[in-house]
Amino acid sequence: MPDQNVTAADHEIVVIGAGFGGIAMAVKLREAGIDDFVILERAAALGGTWRDNTYPGCACDVPSQLYSYSFAQNPDWTRTYGKQEEILAYLHQVADRYDVKRHIWYEVEMLGAQWNEADRMWTLETSAGTVTARVVVTAAGVYGEAKYPDIPGRDTFTGTAFHSLHWDHSYDPTGDRIAVIGTGASAVQFVPELQKTARRLLVFQRSAPWIIPRMDRITSRFERQLIRRIPLVGKAMRALFYGVIEGFGLVGFVSNKFRFPYELMGRYQLRRQVRDPELRKTLTPDYMIGCKRAIFSDEYLPALTRENVDVVTTGIAEIRPHSVVTRDGIEHEVDTIVYGTGFQVPPAVYERIQGVNGITYADLYRKAPQSYLGMAVAGFPNFFNTLGAFGAVGNQSVIYMIEAQVKYIVDAVSTMRRRGLTRVEVRDDVQDRFVDEMNRRSDGTVWLTGGCDTSYYHTADGKNAGLYPGWSFEYKRRVEKFDSDAYTVSTR
Repeated sequence: MPDQNVTAADHEIVVIGAGFGGIAMAVKLREAGIDDFVILERAAALGGTWRDNTYPGCACDVPSQLYSYSFAQNPDWTRTYGKQEEILAYLHQVADRYDVKRHIWYEVEMLGAQWNEADRMWTLETSAGTVTARVVVTAAGVYGEAKYPDIPGRDTFTGTAFHSLHWDHSYDPTGDRIAVIGTGASAVQFVPELQKTARRLLVFQRSAPWIIPRMDRITSRFERQLIRRIPLVGKAMRALFYGVIEGFGLVGFVSNKFRFPYELMGRYQLRRQVRDPELRKTLTPDYMIGCKRAIFSDEYLPALTRENVDVVTTGIAEIRPHSVVTRDGIEHEVDTIVYGTGFQVPPAVYERIQGVNGITYADLYRKAPQSYLGMAVAGFPNFFNTLGAFGAVGNQSVIYMIEAQVKYIVDAVSTMRRRGLTRVEVRDDVQDRFVDEMNRRSDGTVWLTGGCDTSYYHTADGKNAGLYPGWSFEYKRRVEKFDSDAYTVSTR
């Protein structure tokens, strides 16, 4: 940890998390002339999800030219899709270039945040002492806490077991019998790596994911030099990728009739890579594309066709000390279990933030996903969030959304400074109208009607779980400036 005196520190702004959101926040605050802020980072290094996810094969599923800041384009990406190490290195480069690291307090975890109405301040209890702030911004993201399945006997397993978020790099899979539970985006990347050396690999599949051709390739030296010498080329590539990915919104929230070309790509990939008709049937999704997150991969399906791999579709009944038992009574003996079961939503940090009535952000989220513009929450004055409920889209790079939100939040802080505001809180009626709009626009979308039993995209009662049901460029225009009229503001 740097030499700052954390105990009883008093700052205008405290940012939680030093990943993509926190770093962008720091850059834009400094550009606006706001320097009195700190970033609390619970780990010993920056990077967020790209620091924590280090499983074999870990890479982005958005092209690198788009999965990067618009203000810090990188001409030196070595592949179409950046791998974990390269993305993490990029974040460090940006933090160094914009002198962000001096604002980060490493190994300082936020344990609790409470609004003090009398002082118009937030009091944050951290692992290094008490910090007070006029404004709190959470940039902790939604992929910071591992989610484990509720399977009887899970804790009785005596072999090696870990979640993909906490990969055990001392583990050697060579010659092991391995069970992989989960077939989401992470599993699709690490399963082909495990398959190479495992004696036997059992992939427990609850529902088959849609797999779309990835077409990843190495970027040639000539291409990198061209982008470096002519930045307009890189901008053009970014615009092209933006348009292609934005087009997925046609399926997500315009009409599920647009799904057919995308499903055709998925079926083509499946037919081309899986010759066995029975296995192909097992790997064919039984829901519309877009109901769950479609996954880009050219390696996953071929890995499942290898002789040392079996796909198990019968549900898991229990886990025993040396095996996984399915509901048909079959006991599958394994040496290792790898959980690729996703992330906890809402994340743990939401449990620790208490608003005016002592209610936590997580309490509200569990009741129903709610916010205003994915950034502000009624009952939480002087508080903003990146990628909150209805602040992410399913058809665009998350970095695009983060940048739009950071601009809005910085404008909010600048407005508070300029007008001498000590308290801003989104009005209940404004938030209610926004949430109603989000739910109304989500009716009939593939997210809710595509036939998925479970999905990150919808709640247990069948409502939108927090995606913005519209174009990302529409959202960006909507949050271009801080709309103080939507807030109750005070100068006292």
